[in-house]
Amino acid sequence: MDFHRHQATVTPLAIEDAAQGFAACGAESRLTVLRLLVRAGEGGLTVGQVQERTGFPASTLAHHLRFLTAGGLVEQERQGRTVINRAAYGQIEALAAFLIDECCADAMPSAQAQAARAALRSPAL
Repeated sequence: MDFHRHQATVTPLAIEDAAQGFAACGAESRLTVLRLLVRAGEGGLTVGQVQERTGFPASTLAHHLRFLTAGGLVEQERQGRTVINRAAYGQIEALAAFLIDECCADAMPSAQAQAARAALRSPAL
């Protein structure tokens, strides 16, 4: 999975959409699930695999996955009786871009801030 491959598809978020996305990952448990799905790559994980790796009870995990899906951070695909969960990389990158986009807009930006902004705006490698 190449992170840079997704950068060309990042579209600016409205502040309401950004707030919803940040709220969705605003709990430690949900952030744990999201990072697990990011690490899993585009193949994603079944609910059972997520449960096995996190140790969360099924009802708690379902709650967290609902929040993450509603926030646009997780995509779910039904394959027969199985549900595959995948990180929504475009939305995750859009949230990161939302924070970085105004970086140092009113101040003399550091070399690090300029590099971060340039990386988000550069086309995929």
